[in-house]
Amino acid sequence: MRWQTHTVFNQPAPLINSNLFLSDSALRDAVIREGAGWDGELLASIGQQLGSAESLELGRLANANPPELLRYDPRGERIDEVRFHPSWHLLMQGLFANRVHNLPWLKDPQPGAFVARAARFILHAQVEAGTLCPVTMTFAATPLLQQALPAEFRNWLPSLLTDRYDAHQLPATQKKGLLIGMGMTEKQGGSDVMSNTTRADPQTVPGCGMPYRLVGHKWFFSVPQSDAHLVLAQARGGLSCFFVPRLLPDGERNALSLARLKDKLGNRSNASSEAELFDAHGWLIGEEGEGVRHILRMGAMTRFDCALGSHGLMRRAFAVALYHAHQRQAFGKHLVDQPLMRQVLGRMALQLEGQTAFLFRLAGALGQRDDVNQQLWARLFTPAAKFHICKSGIPFVAEAMEVLGGIGYCEENELPRLYREMPVNSIWEGSGNIMCLDVLRVLQKQPGVVGLLQANFAEVKGQSRHFDRTWRQLQAHLRKPDEAFSRQITSQLVHLATGAEMLRHLPPRIAETWCQMALDSRGDHLIDEPVLSDILLRATGGAG
Repeated sequence: MRWQTHTVFNQPAPLINSNLFLSDSALRDAVIREGAGWDGELLASIGQQLGSAESLELGRLANANPPELLRYDPRGERIDEVRFHPSWHLLMQGLFANRVHNLPWLKDPQPGAFVARAARFILHAQVEAGTLCPVTMTFAATPLLQQALPAEFRNWLPSLLTDRYDAHQLPATQKKGLLIGMGMTEKQGGSDVMSNTTRADPQTVPGCGMPYRLVGHKWFFSVPQSDAHLVLAQARGGLSCFFVPRLLPDGERNALSLARLKDKLGNRSNASSEAELFDAHGWLIGEEGEGVRHILRMGAMTRFDCALGSHGLMRRAFAVALYHAHQRQAFGKHLVDQPLMRQVLGRMALQLEGQTAFLFRLAGALGQRDDVNQQLWARLFTPAAKFHICKSGIPFVAEAMEVLGGIGYCEENELPRLYREMPVNSIWEGSGNIMCLDVLRVLQKQPGVVGLLQANFAEVKGQSRHFDRTWRQLQAHLRKPDEAFSRQITSQLVHLATGAEMLRHLPPRIAETWCQMALDSRGDHLIDEPVLSDILLRATGGAG
């Protein structure tokens, strides 16, 4: 243009071409601490690639071009296929190449493989969250299928353990990589899966690995392009889990129909559908009546991924806000140098620091599958993590938007997409109340859990009066847990587990500041400037 009304200045550049792993001191430390330091070089490479402008653009494109349901082919044949933008497939290729779908399930995995996989998951979450849904479900289903896949489908296992993504609609035996989806909930029940009405009748004789015919519907049929789904249905022996392939062993399409794709608030790159089963073929996993038990086993994986995903989104939102604050000037100073803004950013950074320590302590426990105490720890804190971290993500991203002001609310920025993405992790795989009731169930039915907490927290006793006081108060509630207080109990458990990790592993003044921020009910304290400087330095990859 020949004319000009003003010169553009004081407008920060977007955060691109950064290393998502090397810029996160808390993540680097946690990976080493929990036994996956051997993966550091690859994680740095993944972090560099995912932080590039090209990868971030793929994330934007996948959400700007949501999937479409193709009901018919040009000849008029019913196909019920889902068409994705090319960016989706490129992102999926990266996830599979980095084995986010199967790293701990490989033969003879390295110690700490669960921790390494969690770090890779968080890095991918910062770029695009919808692609994590099919990866999460495939990851959760694989160990169950390794143990209980019906005989006709045992030749699927090698393709579940490759690092290849294969989007072709072909019989599984002709593919280089596979996806597994889930069909659990129905209109009338939601989380109350015992109210499911989809029925399953044996084709010949009932029993483990035998074929059944399924008739009914699924209100949320996740990742409809999957090669098979694990589906809950009512058999004579009770609610049961069935392996329902998209294509039958002879190559024919199974008798299930996609009614529509869901029009969702966020998670728009990912296809979620409604489905109907018309005498669909399904093979029983385990025995009749074991459906809920199988769901709980898979739920430990999917729920943990919900917490990881929310944390990754929060980390990205904070990184965008902090990068903006270092560039933007207001009232004669950079935002990051304004006293009140420094307090806001410091508290956000400290919140993420605690989450990272807690999540990777939990990742380490989940990976120790032969240790009874570690599995009990994971059983308690997996639903607690999903509740607390997923809930905290929504106001956290809103705060990051405020750092940017008006431009943070506009679609040219990535924060609106992150904000829309946040609620799904609180809702999917069980809403907040379901998670807190699950925590309560563990406290009531696992007699050793309180002793496990006492032994763990005794290791840091006397290091923080805020921690010690909160633990004394919580123990009174644990003697007879009340359902009405289960949200408060769950949050306090997460705070205490996080505080214990901070007190063990972080510099004392940072750990004590976290305890004061999270455990002091007054919440009116300020972070001292030397501590604030250390916290913000760590948030950008410095040593602190």
